[in-house]
Amino acid sequence: MIIAIAAAVTLLWMIGTYNALVRLRQHVAESWSGIDTELKRRYNLIPNLVETVRGYAAHERAVLEEVVHARQRAVASTGSAASQARDENQLVHALRHLFVVVEKYPDLKAGEHFLRLQRELVNTEDRIQAARRFYNGNVRDLNNRVEMFPSSLVAAMFGFQRSDFFEVESCDIRQAPQVSIES
Repeated sequence: MIIAIAAAVTLLWMIGTYNALVRLRQHVAESWSGIDTELKRRYNLIPNLVETVRGYAAHERAVLEEVVHARQRAVASTGSAASQARDENQLVHALRHLFVVVEKYPDLKAGEHFLRLQRELVNTEDRIQAARRFYNGNVRDLNNRVEMFPSSLVAAMFGFQRSDFFEVESCDIRQAPQVSIES
């Protein structure tokens, strides 16, 4: 009788743990689709932004081409979160170059169309960051369950794997600001 009760409790625990792992895996997949949606929105804004800048800064061809190529690589990237993050880092870097170019053209910076596109891009970036935080929180929860004992036993039995975090480097955050005191 005691053996039957212990076996039933163990079986119920395994079923509960398995279901929790499945639920977490689904949360990770769902939250990744949120990131994917926002990235596509960004990809759709970039050509309009490039065309607007192209009209003012035709001789800045290399920067514009860098943005276009980085966007194409990011759109085509469909691998793991880590590989997509590499492509996103290149796109963010190219966009930073584009905005450096924009600083040279006061008329462009003040243009209604450019300002609207810039606001949309900033809004989209904020949404990407929120989706990234949500996704990474779900990844953390899944990875904890996959690695922590005793749920790691069930995860190993049924082939549950760790997921990659989606980390896009922000040069502004990760590098210390350079201060120069020159007269």
